[in-house]
Amino acid sequence: MKKLLFKLSFTAILLSLLTTFSGNAAAEVDNQERVFRFNISPNGYPPYLIVDGSKPSGIMWDVVNLIVPRLGYEVEPVKIPRKRVDPMLADGYIDGTPRAIEWTEEPEKFLFTDPVVHVEEVFFFPKSSELEYKHPADLYGKTIVTPLGYYYPFLEPYFKDHRIKRFDVSRDREIFTFVLHGEQFHAALADRLVGQWILRNEGLTEHFRSSVEGISQFGFRIMLRKDWKAFAEAFNQELANIQENGELDAILSNYR
Repeated sequence: MKKLLFKLSFTAILLSLLTTFSGNAAAEVDNQERVFRFNISPNGYPPYLIVDGSKPSGIMWDVVNLIVPRLGYEVEPVKIPRKRVDPMLADGYIDGTPRAIEWTEEPEKFLFTDPVVHVEEVFFFPKSSELEYKHPADLYGKTIVTPLGYYYPFLEPYFKDHRIKRFDVSRDREIFTFVLHGEQFHAALADRLVGQWILRNEGLTEHFRSSVEGISQFGFRIMLRKDWKAFAEAFNQELANIQENGELDAILSNYR
């Protein structure tokens, strides 16, 4: 009888310990799930993402850092090279990244929030150049400098058959130095706000002009995995709130 009671007591203690351990483990998993790992890329994408200082900044970072804590998540910045972002997001190493649907080669594999801001892609020509852009034919036989890893659906047919040549550089700010110092390069391609930001900060504003016509205007969003639907809906609701109450405008005014 004593042996039976001992076994029963031992079993009860063991079950209690296992329950406590399982509860702690579940709590740890839950805590891990409340961290939103947000890609800011190694070089940033100013003024949308700026990584030059000790802390990230920029339009997209400020918006995410405002909204996501309100949803109960801590934001953790992660620097992932552009070429590795999509597979690392799909595999769960990060939870979100700034992206336009139109810049994504397989957008159907991901989920996108509503647009945080809109971006307009334009050409930047040296002021000494006589080139203008109204139609891709204006750039036949020319070489355009672009940031590495970016996808331009409108121009892809022209890049593919080499009617327009594309030259990739690893850092966004380098697109202007290559055009400025290389006779074989004719224009840089960038979002208008990004280009203006880089030129101003690099002291190159007086050397370039931007095309009046752009190749595209896209919504800049947060790209997520498809199983983050509830998060996306909550994010969109809070995004609508800050658009209405002026908090988004206050952020944008810091970078204009």
